[in-house]
Amino acid sequence: MTVRFKFAADKAAAAIERIARDHPGIDLHAALKAFYFADKSHLNAERRPIFGAGYRAMKYGPVPLEIYEMMKGESYWLAELGQDRYPWSLNGFRLYGDRQNDPSFSDDVFSESDLVHLKMGLERSRTMTFDHRTAVTHGPDWQAADLGMMRYEDMVEEGPDRQKILAHIAENGGYVRL
Repeated sequence: MTVRFKFAADKAAAAIERIARDHPGIDLHAALKAFYFADKSHLNAERRPIFGAGYRAMKYGPVPLEIYEMMKGESYWLAELGQDRYPWSLNGFRLYGDRQNDPSFSDDVFSESDLVHLKMGLERSRTMTFDHRTAVTHGPDWQAADLGMMRYEDMVEEGPDRQKILAHIAENGGYVRL
């Protein structure tokens, strides 16, 4: 059975807005991999991801599909967020924040651990080249998906707590509020 989490659209929107505002022109690949690094590290440390996105194993690494849709301006998520527009834009492969408006989304949606892992994920991604990010994200979890949907179970790293984490997310994944 594959563990699924309910996607936290409010957290994703707040994180996209923050990244686009604080790092104008950030490369889409770097931003998407920052979310992957943050979700995976938080899953392993706290037994839950931050966003609960569905990850597709694509040629250049994992892509959190719902987050990618939001970055591209997909209107579906606006209704769920209760917004009329996104406070960012995607120009080619670069993400830009709307500096003329106050932030639309609040950082209050994040726990302290969410913010720590987001910062680490972003820093890790931004300090790598495109090729390095791609190589690093082609690990066992990406390989197991065989260019399909990745499983959170495969994102849990080998270690002494692996079985406990797997049991916890299998039992609680569908009920956890992210």
